[in-house]
Amino acid sequence: MKTTCVTILFWPLSMLLSDESQSSQTEVKCNFTKKNYSLIPADINKNVTILDLSYNQITLNITDTRVLQTYFLLTELYLTENNVTMLYNNGFGNLSNLEILNICRNSIHVIEQGAFMGLNKLKQLHLCQNKIFQLNPDIFVPLKNLILLNLQGNFISYFDVPQLFHLELIILYGNPWNCSCSLLNLQNWLNTSNVTLENENITTCTYPDILMYYSIKTVPYNAECYSKFPPPINEDLYNHFQSISNSTFNSSLNNLKNSEHKLGKSWAFLVGVVVTVLMTSFLIFVAIKCPIWYNFLLSYNHHHLEEHEAEAYEDGFTGNSSSPSQAPDTNSEETTVIFEQLHSFVIDDDGFIEDKYIDTHELHEENEFS
Repeated sequence: MKTTCVTILFWPLSMLLSDESQSSQTEVKCNFTKKNYSLIPADINKNVTILDLSYNQITLNITDTRVLQTYFLLTELYLTENNVTMLYNNGFGNLSNLEILNICRNSIHVIEQGAFMGLNKLKQLHLCQNKIFQLNPDIFVPLKNLILLNLQGNFISYFDVPQLFHLELIILYGNPWNCSCSLLNLQNWLNTSNVTLENENITTCTYPDILMYYSIKTVPYNAECYSKFPPPINEDLYNHFQSISNSTFNSSLNNLKNSEHKLGKSWAFLVGVVVTVLMTSFLIFVAIKCPIWYNFLLSYNHHHLEEHEAEAYEDGFTGNSSSPSQAPDTNSEETTVIFEQLHSFVIDDDGFIEDKYIDTHELHEENEFS
């Protein structure tokens, strides 16, 4: 395979004037445009720094990403107008020196959250003219040094505020922006940050119809939108909250460590209290309910009188009935008590004491047998 690579040797003026450094920088450019490649070539000079693979059939599949990791000296990568449909996690993970990534005019519709992991030095990201409908702002978190973000010509209608505090230029025109209240945070961010919105006059609303052709940076919102969506966090406020959050976390972690050895005793004490309360409640319940059950069982503890017991009881009853006449000096209160005692027992003809718990049918059968 014939490669088209140009090696350029630079001695920057600053290095020529400096006594501390006399080293040179080598820039290796490789141009493979319009080669009809379906895969990234694996035999490119490993020292390549600028690689242009535009106007091919590359899809950036797993094989491509593995080959791409071997060109770890890359500073610029161009994949314009290929067949890329998806950006996978860690697809550029080993390209820590990459500063420019251009993937415009593809068919990208899915970008996984970790797609840009490892691109700590990336300054320009071009995703223009793809088929992106929605973007998770978290995908930009690894891009700490990003200066330019190009999202022109996609299908994005809503875009949450990205945490890109060093961003200087953003390109958003050519998208069907829905200028409802949900876009207020983006407008506040564009007006309060240092970022420049390129082609502001043509970055306009598509919905609703009443706001059509308004710039997304100047579209008027009513007071209700401002109450629903507070302004975004700026860099200074973010750093302030970050320091507070870190100190709070460290303090909580220290308190957790200090109190860890007390947890066992606390749990044991709590279990003891719960068990004590349950046992006390159970004893109180038993103390209240047991006399009722005892009386209920005791009421059934009656038995038939024997014949000699019945006769003795009748004799005693006769003697008691004649006692008022034998003691004329007894007062009326004693007479009343005796009367109540006499009528508290009812003697039936069969010599049994009447008990409401005795079955009457059973009693008649016994009378017939006797």
